[in-house]
Amino acid sequence: MKKEQMRELTREELLQRKSELEEEQFNLRLQKASKELDNPLRLRVLRRELARINTILKEDQLSIRPLAQVEKEPSSAEQKQE
Repeated sequence: MKKEQMRELTREELLQRKSELEEEQFNLRLQKASKELDNPLRLRVLRRELARINTILKEDQLSIRPLAQVEKEPSSAEQKQE
């Protein structure tokens, strides 16, 4: 996933993606240890993608570059006013 695409995600989506990648990385490390790893370059890709996500989350935390916000749907009271 490109960093531009990651910046369009919300904080919750990024945290979910980070969790998924960490789990995949763990499984690949187990495969590497048992010498069953088919694609060793996948570990590098995962490590870099996790670093991108961490950077984006840190930028948001420091208010350097805010993340996308969840657009809340209008409540029923707001719909009645229109």
